[in-house]
Amino acid sequence: MSRLYEALRKSEMENRQSGAVTTEIVRPAAEFASPTIGALELEGTQTVPLQVSPENHLVAISENQGLPAEKFRVLVTRLRNLRSQQEIKSLQVTSSIVDEGKTLIAANLAITLARYSENRALLIGGDLHNPSLPGLLGVGHLKGISHWWKDPTSSLSDFLYHIEGLPLWYLPAGERFDEPGEILQSTRLAESLTQLSGLFGWIIVDSTPLMPMADANIWNRLVDGMLLVVREGVTPVKALKKGLASLDSPKLVGVVLNGASEFDRVNYYDKRYGTPPTSKNGGPAHKVVGADA
Repeated sequence: MSRLYEALRKSEMENRQSGAVTTEIVRPAAEFASPTIGALELEGTQTVPLQVSPENHLVAISENQGLPAEKFRVLVTRLRNLRSQQEIKSLQVTSSIVDEGKTLIAANLAITLARYSENRALLIGGDLHNPSLPGLLGVGHLKGISHWWKDPTSSLSDFLYHIEGLPLWYLPAGERFDEPGEILQSTRLAESLTQLSGLFGWIIVDSTPLMPMADANIWNRLVDGMLLVVREGVTPVKALKKGLASLDSPKLVGVVLNGASEFDRVNYYDKRYGTPPTSKNGGPAHKVVGADA
């Protein structure tokens, strides 16, 4: 993994030289959406329960006192710090290739933001090629963006679903769409997302990977920032560099290392709980690296 870390450090230095700001001081979150703004618009949305199981690794709910959940709270704190320096509300979560855990990171981040940022959060299924969020959240295949697109008279807010027990809403991708470029590049989607942004404090988009589709590049134009997920032992350095080079105007604000070494987890549990937990799959470990997140 030394070559991967080298690439990440180089990316961090480039971000710093371009004026990206790093801060560790915790400041209050900017209030982009108070609890009362948009309440009427969201009143009629259908509420759906999350079906959480250990296999899903929604640690922000199932293991809220564990180290993986704490990592997401650290990430939320750093995003809040970043937002004290610049206006940032919508974030794209992507990876260089498939199977790096971007959807898992996006879902846990959205849940954590909803629980700890004092703002309403919106999780968008932005991968229309391969929608993975329904299975992860256990909510079934709900109507979403693809259905909205097929009905020109509908509003994107008609396809919002409230996640039970949380100030979190979910906009599904809907059915698989082989060529979603027409949707993503449309003025209709851009305008609809702008309208939705007034209802939420944070918007998290689970997009396609950077390679080989062009969708991630299009989403990058529609959001304020991008979190890049890389997975230890999976991410090829060449694919990472090629994926970042494919972006017209990269808005990288941080890198999340998924499947990080277990040494920090063991140390954490040794100090606080005596022995680390064990499970069939071991569960994901996360580490936040990069310039700002």
